[in-house]
Amino acid sequence: MAKSHAAGLFSAITATISASRFSQTTFSDGAIPSSSSSSETESSSKTRNNHPRTTSSGFDPEALERGVKALKDISSSSHAKKVFEILKKQEETKQVEFAAKVAEFHQMKAQQETERQRFLYEEEKKLAQMKAQTKSQMDKYEDELARKRMQAEHEYHRVRNQELVKLQEESSIRQEQARRATEEQIQEQRRQTEREKAEIERETIRISTMAEAEGRAHEAKLSEEINRRILIERANAEQEKWISIINTTFDHIGGGVRTILTDRNKLVVAVGGVTALAAGVYTTREGARVIWGYVDRILGQPSLIRESSRGKYPWSGMFSRAKSTLSRRSDLDSASKNGKGFGDVILHPSLNKRIEQLASATANTKAHQAPFRNMLFYGPPGTGKTMAARELARKSGLDYALMTGGDVAPLGSQAVTKIHQLFDWAKKSNRGLLLFIDEADAFLCERNKTYMSEAQRSALNALLFRTGDQSEDIVLALATNRPGDLDSAVADRIDEVLEFPLPGEEERFKLLKLYLDKYIAQAGSQKSGLFFKANPQKIEIKGLTDDIIKEAAAKTDGFSGREIAKLMASVQAAVYGSDDCVLDPSLFREVVDYKVAEHQQRIKLAAGDKAS
Repeated sequence: MAKSHAAGLFSAITATISASRFSQTTFSDGAIPSSSSSSETESSSKTRNNHPRTTSSGFDPEALERGVKALKDISSSSHAKKVFEILKKQEETKQVEFAAKVAEFHQMKAQQETERQRFLYEEEKKLAQMKAQTKSQMDKYEDELARKRMQAEHEYHRVRNQELVKLQEESSIRQEQARRATEEQIQEQRRQTEREKAEIERETIRISTMAEAEGRAHEAKLSEEINRRILIERANAEQEKWISIINTTFDHIGGGVRTILTDRNKLVVAVGGVTALAAGVYTTREGARVIWGYVDRILGQPSLIRESSRGKYPWSGMFSRAKSTLSRRSDLDSASKNGKGFGDVILHPSLNKRIEQLASATANTKAHQAPFRNMLFYGPPGTGKTMAARELARKSGLDYALMTGGDVAPLGSQAVTKIHQLFDWAKKSNRGLLLFIDEADAFLCERNKTYMSEAQRSALNALLFRTGDQSEDIVLALATNRPGDLDSAVADRIDEVLEFPLPGEEERFKLLKLYLDKYIAQAGSQKSGLFFKANPQKIEIKGLTDDIIKEAAAKTDGFSGREIAKLMASVQAAVYGSDDCVLDPSLFREVVDYKVAEHQQRIKLAAGDKAS
């Protein structure tokens, strides 16, 4: 309660002090009111005062009254001492604040002094820089003046030196002209002397040459006469010698003829000897021809065979066959190790696997002496039918023989005999033989067709007769582009039918890689012959990556294996036709695009022929 009472007293005192300060502030300027204001005051004093607590001048004494009352309360209160202590502390606080403001004022004054000093320093620095710049400009100007003076002096000395050099050159030229004139006079005198000397020498040589020519002419005339006499004597001696030889020869011949004509027995013996000699020569020639024909017919290779792994005769090529057998075994071993079971033949994986199975089955069939199975290969041209048959025979360990159906028709009536000779020859193979008939539809077509000749029918019947039963010696492999044209009896003798389609993109990529290595990378690396050393130029391959080859494989859609081989042969020809013998991607793409366009044109022409 004491605290609240003290607070009330403190607020009253504060209000009193503020009122007194307000009144002091109002009249502290000392201004004396004017007459007008006094008159207004008088007039206002006459007016009625509606607020009895307010004087006519507007001063309210209520605050002073409250202050006086508060002082009385303070003096009579028991907390008066505490109130005065609080007032004292407030006054001390105000004095501290005033001292802080004074210190802040001094600090601001010091800061202003520092700013003033800094401004003066910067002004002095700028003045010093301006002085230094002015001095530098003056130094540059003086240096430029000195340099111009030196240049003027140098120019003066240079002109002077040029004049001196010019004078020296003119003096040297005059001296050189005088020296040349003297030398020319000396040379002219020397040349005159040389001319006179040469004239004398020419005259001397002419006289001596004429004398020598006259002597040689006389000597040649004498030697010519001697040589003529020697030649005449030698010719006469040779003539006499040949005349004597001819006379002696004719004397002997005449004596012999005369003896034969006069002696009848000798005449008969001479005529008989000549006749027997002629008959012996003719008989020996014809007999040898007949015997060789018989040997060739019995032991030789039939004329229908175009290609065979066997020699023409049993004794021919024994060393080469043994070498091929060893190489075949080594190839099989390397192929089995490398996982490349069918050599350079690139086929579809399923077809390749099927042919490998047939090769293995054929080899096991021969080992167990079981009958072989006949095969039919059909598909577009150039898809690898012949190469597959050759590789099939090689891997199965059989001999290989190739014939074409087009060779049978020209034989006419001899076709039946030739076919029987062919099968008889094939049965003589100790290892078994794979007989591959290419273009089989040429003579194995349907027998009901009207354009088929009697000789062709007979040839077909002969082949059907020889293949009627399963054989343990011959594997018959037929290849055709039109399997529907084959005779039904021929189709009945087929055990395995394999279709050879056009290569896909992956197969075309492998074929391009294969023929790139064969025709490009290995070109020029062939071994030289025994007598002629070839020096072929190797082809350099630059920038030909697998991506470019894959691009070419995608472009060559519809190409057969043979067409891809021809494509790479064209690339080889284009490289050899260039100057630097280098294969780059641009040349490769150019040839590929050209061959693709050519392939498309060929297809259009074929379609036009079929339509017509």
